[in-house]
Amino acid sequence: MTLPAPPPALSSRDVRAWRNSLFVVFALCGLGLASWAARIPAVSSSLDLSTADVGVLLFGLAVGSIVGLLASGHLVALFGARAVMRWTLLLAPLGLAIAAVGATTLTSFAVTFAGLAIYGAGMGTCDVAMNVSGAANERVIDRTMMPIYHAFFSFGTMGGAALAALAELLAIPLTVHIGAVAVLMIVASIIVIPAVQSETILHGADAATTAAAAEQPAVDWRARLAIWRDPRTILIGLIVLGMAFAEGSANDWLAYAMVEGHDTDEPTGAFVFWVFVTAMTAGRLLGVRVLDRFGRVPVLRVSAVLAAIGLLVLIFSPITWVAIVGVVLWGLGASLGFPVGMSAAADDARTAAARVSAVATIGYIAFLVGPPVIGLIGEQVGILGALLLVLVLVAVAGVVSGAAREPRAPVTLRP
Repeated sequence: MTLPAPPPALSSRDVRAWRNSLFVVFALCGLGLASWAARIPAVSSSLDLSTADVGVLLFGLAVGSIVGLLASGHLVALFGARAVMRWTLLLAPLGLAIAAVGATTLTSFAVTFAGLAIYGAGMGTCDVAMNVSGAANERVIDRTMMPIYHAFFSFGTMGGAALAALAELLAIPLTVHIGAVAVLMIVASIIVIPAVQSETILHGADAATTAAAAEQPAVDWRARLAIWRDPRTILIGLIVLGMAFAEGSANDWLAYAMVEGHDTDEPTGAFVFWVFVTAMTAGRLLGVRVLDRFGRVPVLRVSAVLAAIGLLVLIFSPITWVAIVGVVLWGLGASLGFPVGMSAAADDARTAAARVSAVATIGYIAFLVGPPVIGLIGEQVGILGALLLVLVLVAVAGVVSGAAREPRAPVTLRP
């Protein structure tokens, strides 16, 4: 049998361009999400929605995200991460723009719901594709990169929130603001996506490596579905679930918890949320060196301990500044779980798309059920008491963190 010649090794310039393009892609995803989330009060006012109605509207985003996540493993396996990112970063901004037009110009709940579902499907699919590509780039660079990619997502959310606040301050219509964000996302993605390399690139592969990869059986759709029966998939999913719950619950409830639980004013509550996001971003940037030195499992265990201590301090300390220290620990502790889980899910290049899709789907359950569950518990025991649920899930993530252990031997990418 004649084997195909191995592709040439990527130059350092190619690898840097790939890495920088992924930085932009992650940031764009954060920008779009925060731009919409920060204008939800404007949407609610335009459509005259109750709190319950807002929850139903946001369910459209959740449904779309889950559909995208479930389809993403197959799409990435069939077309490659680069192609999937290219198309979803066209589809998702269009959905966002449709939602904005539906909420204001048409004042239609149904159109807004549909737009959010389209946006969610695009973002859910893109989420898996960019993590698969990021894991491949991480292998080529041969150093921990995934937390930095997710830090750029955090930078995007910070920028999106700031732009949305400015739009509110200047009374810029929702359609103009969201339309501009959608155009920015589309144009930027068109510029940067071509620099993304195929996740199947062999970096410096020799003939023996190429032959071994060529002899491996292809992973079909049945094998991709079978990844759900692998205990390691479920255990990594639990890590991501616990840490995503820790992150998502802060996004939804931290400012409210400071106002209602610690009797601060609303500006202080908003400031404390900014402190949390900043701690998350710092943890992801600084965590790279820590992960390279100590490895995934010790870092995840320490992260879980930090998050747990931070939550306990926030919940039980009656002193505001001490509670804010707890928020910093919570943010640092929650910062690495999701990106490290994505790296662990992508350890085997042949099943990376399927396992990342499965793990991301498990993690997104936190974003789906977390807010209403904490709200329901908070009605009975208070919002601070309800955050004890987060503590339990963080503890579970720490206990099963061994599932994220690095492979014993380097994993070679298929040609």
